[in-house]
Amino acid sequence: FRVVANDGQLGGTLGRYAVQINKAKKIAVIDDRTAYGQGVAEEFIKGVKSKNAGAEIVAQQYTNDKATDFNAILTAIKAKNPDTVFFGGMDAVAGPMLRQMKALGINAKFMGGDGICSEQLAQLAGDAIGDGQVVCAEAGGVEDAQKKGMDDFKAAYKKKFNSDVQIYAPYVYDAVMVMVEAMKKANSAEPAK
Repeated sequence: FRVVANDGQLGGTLGRYAVQINKAKKIAVIDDRTAYGQGVAEEFIKGVKSKNAGAEIVAQQYTNDKATDFNAILTAIKAKNPDTVFFGGMDAVAGPMLRQMKALGINAKFMGGDGICSEQLAQLAGDAIGDGQVVCAEAGGVEDAQKKGMDDFKAAYKKKFNSDVQIYAPYVYDAVMVMVEAMKKANSAEPAK
């Protein structure tokens, strides 16, 4: 019942974007060894390699989703002089990583999936985020025709729960409603029907 992009769609598209749009040539990849982080990083690498436009993965490093000190892996990456660093992981790790990249003088674009696409990233990274430095993509999104529906959902959600919508809440509601409609049409909650 997935209604948003999977790792292959998300990571692969970001890999192709890095090469075609950002014109990346020397790319370092870091992942946090979680199912999400490792998966999206592997798909990013496949996306980069699919374009075969002179881009090279110059470093591949690993951390974990609880880490706060990245000096060893970032120092190794700095020696390779990348123009882009892709991180497969979440904002809680990406923010401090950006701070340490700045401290080490790594002036590369920073890319990642939906795990780093958050307001918290800016707070966690502080002044380490420069204009246009971070490129991320969410695995969902709405087009113009659905914009009013999304705005209505956000307003109703805020009114009911007195908090803002978390990034994937609308898609979870939609996935549940797909199952509800199927149950109505089958006049049953039995999976076989």
